[in-house]
Amino acid sequence: MENPMKVICLDLEGVLVPEIWINVAESTGIEALRATTRDIPDYDELMRFRLDLTDRHGLKLGDIQQVIQGLEPLVGALDFVKWLQSHYQLIVLSDTFYEFAAPLMEQLGNPILFCHHIEADAQGRLTGYQLRMPDQKSASVRALQAINFRVVAGGDSFNDLTMLEAADAGIFFRPPPNIAADYPRFPVVEEYPAFRAEIERAVASL
Repeated sequence: MENPMKVICLDLEGVLVPEIWINVAESTGIEALRATTRDIPDYDELMRFRLDLTDRHGLKLGDIQQVIQGLEPLVGALDFVKWLQSHYQLIVLSDTFYEFAAPLMEQLGNPILFCHHIEADAQGRLTGYQLRMPDQKSASVRALQAINFRVVAGGDSFNDLTMLEAADAGIFFRPPPNIAADYPRFPVVEEYPAFRAEIERAVASL
């Protein structure tokens, strides 16, 4: 590992793996579940919306996990993760849930993941969720900086903005055009080779 004092913090969905809820929507035909933080930036509002939908449609935890079992990381993501781990320390900071992410993380070689827990009753009905902590992405970045790490962060959407702003350098990966336009200080990359080059440039500047 060439840069042990540098940590790369990445979002998960949209950066390394497909958007889970969008795939659940496509699999179940519940189109409203396609909404993400790109559409509803307030995470609590978004999750209450999702929980209400799953309840009304009788969609249970096992149904969602079955969809996730059929997903794979984005093309090129595994090689990208392997490269990151050979040069830096990598932490994935996500607003998904451990109960959802496990199969996808295994396919990525199980890098460190900080996320949340989904709650379900004995019948598998989704009843709520437990945040690891509020705004855990930016809090994690600041905690790493407090113990003398320099952080480069990468994300794709509204819920990544505080993480990118807290980091020593932030990078957008395939963001919606409106988000990229509103935050021009963050470089935008669309493919992993360009992402790698931008990370190297950012690290060299720290």
